[in-house]
Amino acid sequence: MLAAVPRRRGAPTRGVAVSRRGLWRNRDFVLLMSGQLLSSAGSQLTAVAYPLLTLAVTHSAASAGLVGFARMLPAPLLALIAGDAADRLDRRRIMVGADTVRTIAVAALGLAVARGDATLIAIVAAALVEGAGGAFFSAAQSGALRAVVPASDLPDAVAVQQARFATVALAGPPAGGALFGVARSLPFIGDACSYAFSFAALAAIRRPFQQPRVTETEPLRRRMSEGFRFLWGNPFLRVTTLIYMAANLTPPAILLVIVVAGRRAGLSGTRIGLLYALFAASLLLGSALSPWVRRRLSMTAIVLIELWLTVASVLFVIWPNVYVLALVILPQAASMPVTDSAVVGYRIAITPDRLLGRSEGVRATLGQTVAPVGPLLAGLLLARTSARETVAVFAVCSLGLALWATFNRALRSAPALDELRW
Repeated sequence: MLAAVPRRRGAPTRGVAVSRRGLWRNRDFVLLMSGQLLSSAGSQLTAVAYPLLTLAVTHSAASAGLVGFARMLPAPLLALIAGDAADRLDRRRIMVGADTVRTIAVAALGLAVARGDATLIAIVAAALVEGAGGAFFSAAQSGALRAVVPASDLPDAVAVQQARFATVALAGPPAGGALFGVARSLPFIGDACSYAFSFAALAAIRRPFQQPRVTETEPLRRRMSEGFRFLWGNPFLRVTTLIYMAANLTPPAILLVIVVAGRRAGLSGTRIGLLYALFAASLLLGSALSPWVRRRLSMTAIVLIELWLTVASVLFVIWPNVYVLALVILPQAASMPVTDSAVVGYRIAITPDRLLGRSEGVRATLGQTVAPVGPLLAGLLLARTSARETVAVFAVCSLGLALWATFNRALRSAPALDELRW
């Protein structure tokens, strides 16, 4: 990740500053971010509550991994269908519908927990429905962002998204852990309320979430192949999709290890939530530094730095303490918003609007296929081996990915972000 890479500069400092100020004068962008802020806040309440509830009900790390798998599985399974829907239907209605479904599912789980009727099946079912709603919401979200933000401002808009997520992630997990300690149902009721607030913010946005369209009559397979050809035909988009696919294995797995290892070490839900908050604080720091870093490093360097920082989890193998594991993932967390603002902002900007949903659907299918396996594999390993051996497996995977990416020709000739200045 720290390999020597040619240095490229993006837009001047002054231009970036004006761009970011302009974003906050954009009413529709503010409404979109506000709704997502509330929605993300609720999701972060349950980020810790789901595994804590599962452990309380089943006393099984493998079951906690299964719930994490269920919550993430719909993203790759439904991404193609959701992406096609986002290109053919009204994106606002898709996002509002997704919020409605998630509100009902999480509220139902919260009520079951309050009555003392929560079972592993009920937890898995709620996680699956919430994940399915998230798949459709995400498919339409990129088009919504592009509709309310000029192309040249998209990297900054993605950085704002990351900052928004990091802000709520900073307070959400500790709050979720604390609320869980008061009453196990409270984090889930709070999550349901957040989706309802997101619904209201989306309804208030004036601008349409898509450009005028011509009705497409081609079969689904042909429509999806068009999105795939666009994504796969661009060498940089192709290689970063593969990198994201492999890299998505590790973070959810390591976060589950922190929960399970923390519980085994006798940490309270609130303290485990605070460890999650450190991760979020690093995300927030990375979001704040993102414009500065993008002006000074090439796209290649940005991607490689994140991949090599992932390998630092090997320090936990040497010193198996849950606090060490929480600390060594912080530099990687700080690098993630920088990478996303550059890669995702560039990808959304250069994709034609009529293909955006399908292209993002293909990308999500490929990029997120491995993500649900992370917590599932981590849970199975934790049930049979130690946390130290579990982390060692993921550290080896991270090292292999970093080495492959370092010598990849398409990544080393990545585009410059100042191509988006139109």
